[in-house]
Amino acid sequence: MEKVTLEKLKQDYEINVYLSRSTEYLSQLGFTEHGRRHATIVADRAYYILNCLDYSERDCEIAAVAGYLHDIANMVNRYNHGGTGAVIAYEKLVRMGMPPEEIALVISAIGNHEEERGNAVNHVASALILSDKSDVFRARVTTKDFAKFEIHDRVNYAADNSIIKVDKKLQTITLEVKIDTHICPVMEYFEIFLSRMVMCRRAAEFLNCRFGLIINDNRLL
Repeated sequence: MEKVTLEKLKQDYEINVYLSRSTEYLSQLGFTEHGRRHATIVADRAYYILNCLDYSERDCEIAAVAGYLHDIANMVNRYNHGGTGAVIAYEKLVRMGMPPEEIALVISAIGNHEEERGNAVNHVASALILSDKSDVFRARVTTKDFAKFEIHDRVNYAADNSIIKVDKKLQTITLEVKIDTHICPVMEYFEIFLSRMVMCRRAAEFLNCRFGLIINDNRLL
């Protein structure tokens, strides 16, 4: 058995082709970026969340692996990309020599990161949910024509910055977002992201933390 790490995934040609194709294909449908940039941010944040809560180094690395692979099935179809992605990740990680105990954590996290059907079933899945839903940022918008923006484009384009902070002592996990309200009112954020914030709250609770949301320095949750 071999230890699969985030760095090994980043250097894997096959995985990076699939991530690039995911963004390419989704952009044709007007979706935001779901490629290597998003994968790297989600992986880093998943690692950070568990690390702040004193999980083992290997648990943090497994969360990062799940974060990097979680959207790989968008190259197949947007619908049920969590379930399809879990199957793709399983086959790849088996070939890479990852132990089944670790594969089980990765694929359960990937299979549960969609808000339509996902749940915080373990610590890796919880970290993935929080890190994935926290990536709201202008660079994710693939549509170049502002006149063609739909609500997801507007909300992401309006986001100047989004960061997630973990306070182990206070047992809080907080998402802080800066939004240009000239582009998008705060209410539109909740219009499309309310289900995601509920999912984040449940994921934080699984990690024995409270979830918080701060937009433009105003605490909303």
